[in-house]
Amino acid sequence: MNDQTYTPSSLVLATIGLALATFMQVLDSTIANVALPTIAGSLGVSSEQSTWVITSFAVCNAIALPLTGWFSRRIGQLRLFIVSVSLFTLTSLLCGLATSMPELIAFRALQGFFAGPMFPMCQTLLLAIFPSVKRGTALALISMVTVVAPIVGPITGGWITDNYSWPWIFFINIPIGIFCCTAVWRQLKDRADIITKMPIDFMGIALLVVGVGLLQIVLDLGNDADWFASTKIVVMTIISVIALISFVIWELTEKHPIVNLYLFRDRNYTFGTLALVLSYAAFFAINIILPQWLQIYMGYTSIWAGLASAPMGILPFFLTPFIGKYAHKADMRVLATISFVVIGTSCFMRAEFNTFVDFETIALVQLYMGVGIAFMFMPLTTIFLSNMNGQDIAEASGLTTFLRVLGGSFASSLTTWIWHRRADFHHATLTEHVSNYEPASVEYLNHMGGQTQANFAAVDHIITTQSFMNSTIDYFYLLGWLFLILIVFVWFAKGPFIKSGPAAPPAGH
Repeated sequence: MNDQTYTPSSLVLATIGLALATFMQVLDSTIANVALPTIAGSLGVSSEQSTWVITSFAVCNAIALPLTGWFSRRIGQLRLFIVSVSLFTLTSLLCGLATSMPELIAFRALQGFFAGPMFPMCQTLLLAIFPSVKRGTALALISMVTVVAPIVGPITGGWITDNYSWPWIFFINIPIGIFCCTAVWRQLKDRADIITKMPIDFMGIALLVVGVGLLQIVLDLGNDADWFASTKIVVMTIISVIALISFVIWELTEKHPIVNLYLFRDRNYTFGTLALVLSYAAFFAINIILPQWLQIYMGYTSIWAGLASAPMGILPFFLTPFIGKYAHKADMRVLATISFVVIGTSCFMRAEFNTFVDFETIALVQLYMGVGIAFMFMPLTTIFLSNMNGQDIAEASGLTTFLRVLGGSFASSLTTWIWHRRADFHHATLTEHVSNYEPASVEYLNHMGGQTQANFAAVDHIITTQSFMNSTIDYFYLLGWLFLILIVFVWFAKGPFIKSGPAAPPAGH
């Protein structure tokens, strides 16, 4: 492989095309969430059935991500990008044209699979067209898109659904996809791409599909099925665990593995990935619990809950270009430490909230957390990719992105489970103090007009609201300490993380 960075005729146009493709893919993982009730009503299905619109995308996306490195070796990095974006765009069209829920679920599954290689390939190609010393700028751009898109997704999805119709949340991908394919192909078509023909690891693929597919389904459906009280969940979990253990053993002994697990022999890759996956899972948990609490127990609409959460994307939008430009002068471990301290303290700030907290306070804490987010993704990505060259970048990016997405799925399921379990605990504790033998309870009920059924129901509603408030406080304390503990992980990595000069590693081609 050539050790020189490939320079397209228009670096700006190539960068815009790659960044927009990333934005479109990340946006699509969240944009459909708020439209589920409308989709269910339009297609005549229950709300439970409509969740498969999200699950089918997530399952197939999770399966495709680890395969990215193998696909890029087989057909080339640029071709994989163009094929993925083209088929993602086509399936977006088919999703919008779907006339039944089975059709929509099938097209969303395909869309999720084709979306898998898009983020790793955008990352790989960006690193290929930026000089090694400017890797930070490329990674900062991807980081900014990764943060902003999930915020924009639910707000955009809600606005499109309310003002137009749900198919348009898929149709908007079509012009973006066409532009991305055209711009990136024209700018990078002359870039050398090494294609390696190798046997297909059918056993590895089969074990991966079964193990990851069932695990993702368990994580998506576990809460609704009451976890291991459900025979279906237990059976799928056992099969998934057996398949994944077999997959690891098989891949470590296979001559041509579908996933290169030996990447974990690199110290920086291991600890950088571990820190990124766990911090993203905790960050994802914040984005799950805060909007739910605001909408269900604080009376916010989905739009206002989105606006309260949105300020966390403001400062990263402005800060990440400067961080990317000057980051090579700093130790990535220091930048990651700043990130974890800021996000951790923002969690402790939320742990001081009460049921009277106002919109401005919530938004300001989100704005403050944005400083930490700006320093989070780029340094951690730089750390785990610091010793990766050539084709290893695509494999490392695909595998880490898969683990990051899986971490988000774990965070989603665990957040909902822990939140409700702690709320039940607080509800039981608070209810102990409401009885005919408690003077304060009797006085309060008398003040409400007596010990009537309606007043008891009103008191129970107040207790439930306070129980979830206490549970939210507990969870934010937990997340705050987790971010502080993660500081230890990044200091196990070994610098330098950005190399320059003749010894610089090849930037992905």
